[in-house]
Amino acid sequence: MKTLLRCLAVCAATLYLLSLCACSEQKQDALSRIKETKTISFAMSGGYPPFNFYNSDNQLVGFDVDVAKEVAKRLGVEFKPVTTEWSGIIEGLRSGAYDGILGSMAVTEQRLKVVNFSTPYYYSGAQLVVRKGSSYAKPADMKGKTIGVVTGTTFADDATKLGAGDVKLYKDDTQTLMELSNGVVDGVITDRVVGVNAMNSGKFNIALLGSPLRSESIAVAFRKGEEPLLNKVNDILSDMHEDGTLSEFSIKWLKTDITVQ
Repeated sequence: MKTLLRCLAVCAATLYLLSLCACSEQKQDALSRIKETKTISFAMSGGYPPFNFYNSDNQLVGFDVDVAKEVAKRLGVEFKPVTTEWSGIIEGLRSGAYDGILGSMAVTEQRLKVVNFSTPYYYSGAQLVVRKGSSYAKPADMKGKTIGVVTGTTFADDATKLGAGDVKLYKDDTQTLMELSNGVVDGVITDRVVGVNAMNSGKFNIALLGSPLRSESIAVAFRKGEEPLLNKVNDILSDMHEDGTLSEFSIKWLKTDITVQ
């Protein structure tokens, strides 16, 4: 009887070890899978000009898009763009819907708790935008006013710090700036470059109010535990900084170099 029990225990242990081996073999790190499938997917909102947006031919273009394409090229794979609402973009990454977020995401302590970030590929800041000709003279004048921001961005915190009476949330900055132009909100907080680009486009009746509220480092987000992919992309971004590729893309889309502090 003891011999039988001993045999059963050995068999059970063997099956358990085999199952562990099978699980470890099935789990493949993102970088290996990307090289195997020859495709890398990066998510962005698709509504954040001039960084990522759809042009008149319904093509996804912009600074982020060019950076994503170049990263994929240097990895030796194809770039697969994924456009999704910003409010759920991190959860989409964590669930495995795409390989990374390359869509002008600012590095914050809160986000670092759930995702890893690459080294920054550009630097910018939070900017308050108001209707052209409004009576507001400084950001502090927005106390008690209605401010629009994109859902899931860090700009909602800026609006709260300014003492906004109401913070309205929108899908993207095309909506926030249109609502501002139409008088639905008193101000909008967005990326400074986005504000400058929108103002110069002539599509919106807006003006910048004051200096940037704060500075931000913008980087690529990856799932926790995907260090091989993170390290490889960091190497690529470092090369792109050094050889001037990032500066070239920045000047192409923004008429200035925002890739250096």
